[in-house]
Amino acid sequence: MQDKYIRFDWAMKRMLRDKANFVVLEGLLTVLLERKITILEILESEANQTNYDDKFNRVDIKAKEENGDIIIVEIQNTRELYYLERVLYGVSKAITEHISLGNSYAEVKKVYSISILYFDIGKGSDYLYHGVTNFVGVHTGDELSISAKQEGAIIRKMPREVFPEYYLIRVNEFNKVAKTPLEEWISYLKSGEISSDTTAPGLAEAREKLKYYNMSPKERHVYDEHINAVMIQNDVLDTAKLEGRAEGRAEGRAEGRAEGRAEGRAEGRAEGLAEGRAEGLAEGRAEEKKALARKFKEAGVSIELIAQSTGLSMEEIAAL
Repeated sequence: MQDKYIRFDWAMKRMLRDKANFVVLEGLLTVLLERKITILEILESEANQTNYDDKFNRVDIKAKEENGDIIIVEIQNTRELYYLERVLYGVSKAITEHISLGNSYAEVKKVYSISILYFDIGKGSDYLYHGVTNFVGVHTGDELSISAKQEGAIIRKMPREVFPEYYLIRVNEFNKVAKTPLEEWISYLKSGEISSDTTAPGLAEAREKLKYYNMSPKERHVYDEHINAVMIQNDVLDTAKLEGRAEGRAEGRAEGRAEGRAEGRAEGRAEGLAEGRAEGLAEGRAEEKKALARKFKEAGVSIELIAQSTGLSMEEIAAL
């Protein structure tokens, strides 16, 4: 029977929290951060759900590294309007959770935020983006370094050594033949396939620990239900978006033409058509959002998710 491997989001949710399986996640972090990573412990996470339909669109792991740094790993399967803001909130919360009131600011932990994304977060040609904080002279262009006293000595720190770092892995943008350890990992995240001769840190262990057919029939059933739920959710969202856009454009064009003609008769055809197009476009966008929200409601999507996806208020959605 051909080997079939468990999706990484499920593995993070159910398996990689086990200390015996830390080596798999350590492998991904090692190739991504380009230094040896040793996980000391897995900390509690808000997305540590037990049922396949509980927050199945995201899974978080918050790990404490051997040196005390905090690493947040998150998988997002569907589009979220304010995703970057949520990432920022999660990092900020991790920082404050690990320093008590009255402690020295020297106790602030470095945080790495790693997002594995299966949706188009924006425009860009790369599959991996990395963000750090630097302070650059407005007039001189030089990078500021900070002097600090530590263990009786004056040391120099760069802001990027203190501030959080962010990694965005756009899985769907990876379309290469995997040649490096990082590319082998991204290939697995996208396709679920692992080469039999892989030498990438963590993947050889994943081949043994994440085999689909190593699960019991009961575990496989729950896993299959999870995959089915993800596919249905993605299909509902994609269909609702397409239908909502089509309905919104049609209504906007109709209203724009009508208003354009009416105003054109009174103030001149050219001005009327221009204003009609502008108003029709604006109203079309508004109707597109409403049509999209209606489709979401018909599909049983939660009001909170509809609000995040459309930008409409919860009151506006309830009134539809």
